[in-house]
Amino acid sequence: MRVVTFTVPPEYDGRKLRAFLRGDAQISYAFYATLRHIPDAVTRDGIPVRSIDRVRTGDRIRVAFPDEQTKLTPTEMPLRILYEDEDLLVLDKPGDIAMHPSHGHQTDTLANGVTAYFLKSGSQGVFHAVGRLDKGTSGVTLCAKHTYAASRMNGHTEKTYLALVDCVLSGAGTIDRPICRPDPGKTERACGEPGEHAVTHYEVLYAGESKSLVRLTPETGRTHQIRVHMASIGAPLTGDALYGTADPSLGRHLLHCRTVRVRHPISDKAMTFTAPLPPEFVHMLHRCLPDVQSFVLDP
Repeated sequence: MRVVTFTVPPEYDGRKLRAFLRGDAQISYAFYATLRHIPDAVTRDGIPVRSIDRVRTGDRIRVAFPDEQTKLTPTEMPLRILYEDEDLLVLDKPGDIAMHPSHGHQTDTLANGVTAYFLKSGSQGVFHAVGRLDKGTSGVTLCAKHTYAASRMNGHTEKTYLALVDCVLSGAGTIDRPICRPDPGKTERACGEPGEHAVTHYEVLYAGESKSLVRLTPETGRTHQIRVHMASIGAPLTGDALYGTADPSLGRHLLHCRTVRVRHPISDKAMTFTAPLPPEFVHMLHRCLPDVQSFVLDP
């Protein structure tokens, strides 16, 4: 059970507890409803407190978040751990692994591996991916250990990616094109209406004879967003079998989540996580862009 203590700030003095929990503490009504059925889940100075009770500046509100259960099958696998505490696990995801179980990948996903890790380490955490990386995309992956941590971080991360594209580009730009799903029976996306608003910023770092290394910062997080957007300007990702040309020597597209910036879900401390480029990405860069400087390759 994860226990978090909140201190009531002056702006909530005299207001009802539910206003503080839904406002400053950012606990949803639905989640609070589950806490109401757990004895002593929400207390003030050790005394149970109701949602309609008034709070005062400086009150210390203790919330005990219940342990969660998972139906995922644990599968032991090596994990590249960048950071861990009782609320957050940050991994460097390999490009050849899927995030969640799906048809054809029931027990060999990152979720299965993290579940096994939690069981072995005695952690009460449950896998909650904060943002999703496609199978084929490598790099920094945030995993909240409980629902509250996930809710605090979802939609509040800043991600920077590196990609190698099959096109000679220059300069920088912004792609502001909606992304739709032409065939509901397929995973493939496309730019077009009716679609969801999607914005991707890009900056060309190096260009060679046929490929370019690009830094990308998505404003939104649509499925396949970077892959679809880059393909839409004639610059598909190297090795992208769905939106460009497959490369058997890679077996995946070259897209890497280089950096993630986020505020810690409990302490609110600003945190930055960086993952080094995987060997196959570095090898391709040296082949196609021999002048690329080392600072791009190093974390």
